[in-house]
Amino acid sequence: MRLLLLLFLMACAPRSRSASLATAPAEVQGTVLTLRPTQPGLFSTPGALVNALADVDADGDADLFVGFNGTPNRLYRNDRGLFTDVAAAAGVADARATRAAAFGDWDADGDADLLVGFAPGAGPVLRLYRNDKGRFTDATALAGLTVESGAVRQPVWVDFDADDDLDLFIAFRDRPNMLLRNTAGRLTDIAAEVGLADARKSVGAVWADLDADGDLDLIVANMDGDANGLFRNDGGRFTDVAEAWGLAWGGRTPRDAANGTVRPCVADVNGDGRLDLVTANYGTPGLFLATADGKWTDAGAAWGIAVDGHYDSCALADVDHDGRLDLYINGTVTQGRNWPDYLYRNTGTAFSLVTPAVLTAIPADHGAQWADLNGDRTADLVLAGQGPHAVLFNELPPDRARRSLQVRVRDARGFATRAGAEVRVYAAGTRRLLGMRLVDAGSSYDAQSEVPVHLGLAESGRVDIEVTWPANGVRQVTRKRNVALGGAVVEVRTTERRAR
Repeated sequence: MRLLLLLFLMACAPRSRSASLATAPAEVQGTVLTLRPTQPGLFSTPGALVNALADVDADGDADLFVGFNGTPNRLYRNDRGLFTDVAAAAGVADARATRAAAFGDWDADGDADLLVGFAPGAGPVLRLYRNDKGRFTDATALAGLTVESGAVRQPVWVDFDADDDLDLFIAFRDRPNMLLRNTAGRLTDIAAEVGLADARKSVGAVWADLDADGDLDLIVANMDGDANGLFRNDGGRFTDVAEAWGLAWGGRTPRDAANGTVRPCVADVNGDGRLDLVTANYGTPGLFLATADGKWTDAGAAWGIAVDGHYDSCALADVDHDGRLDLYINGTVTQGRNWPDYLYRNTGTAFSLVTPAVLTAIPADHGAQWADLNGDRTADLVLAGQGPHAVLFNELPPDRARRSLQVRVRDARGFATRAGAEVRVYAAGTRRLLGMRLVDAGSSYDAQSEVPVHLGLAESGRVDIEVTWPANGVRQVTRKRNVALGGAVVEVRTTERRAR
């Protein structure tokens, strides 16, 4: 079967990365995987650097923000899979080169606000837009967020101190990173006092409770030969333990100025309920599997992804609904070369290459996101890059599409999404784990989305949902039992727990 699949992909692959966007299916475990581009005329503008998703108009589906390198930014309103650019009317059509974007409920009013990071130029490099029923107004000064200069990279909205409002972390390529504590809407940089004012050449970042001690730690990806940072959170103070934990280099060549890590992704890759780490590198990508004794094993070569290249994004989703997270990793365009993108199917013990021709035709060198955009219960793919940005619908057979679940994790008031929370799904009435996901705490290329986590499952039937929220040294657990599948969004609210 693998030989037939490879021959099929070779026959279907376009001879040039600039070829037309022909839909080409790939056979995945007896199911034809089809990624179908939608509205290619609307998404034809090249030069997109970042993309982020949130339901900005509260109509039940995810809308799409796309930031460009000087072309006016777009906000695509999503009406069940039909997209319309409303950026100008919504107030976010900035024509300044945009390097970062993150959705999060900064003001705790129940809708997703938008942080945009610009390239250095005329005026401050950050802009915070408050969302008022789909119309955005500039709240930068109100939040005290005026930052005059800096090469903005990864922003993340995250309640790192568990005081029930969203703080803001920002990685910079050319200045110390920032952690801004939210106090009644005012954002104050406390990075230096808590140990996060890292001055290395940072690009990506993601938050997760890697040591399972009840608070959120921070993984920071660094470029130009700098080691990555892994900042262990001990009661709100951070210590870099990347070297001690064996995660400083992410699978790339140590201290090589031509190598670096662009994107760290945290997910349960092998289905054992523990958080693993995938790194998209300039150099060989990395895969580090968590072990029962709190360590990580370098498994990139064993799992088949140790292919040298220049990669900007890793994005994981269960594309074929077999209960395992598949991996999309995209190559960048640099020095006149377009490095290839790869879609890997997770077999449970390795990643198997199943890249359809439609992906080889798109020079997608930056943003990559998975989310159900047309309500058909599958994870669709959104790309931003050197060529046309794209939305590709994942068309699984209806019976397989129904083997899915979406879970939105919110705070006790039903407002802010709990970035960094862990979602586990078990067969109903048992402790047999069917899947685990992490609520987005830094995704794609310099972006963060505010969407439910999507779980494809290998079987039908009812499930129990368990949400773990790390807060003040306690791993709070909230459960919903005997939940039916079918792709509907299930909301789970975590217990309110004030900071120490």
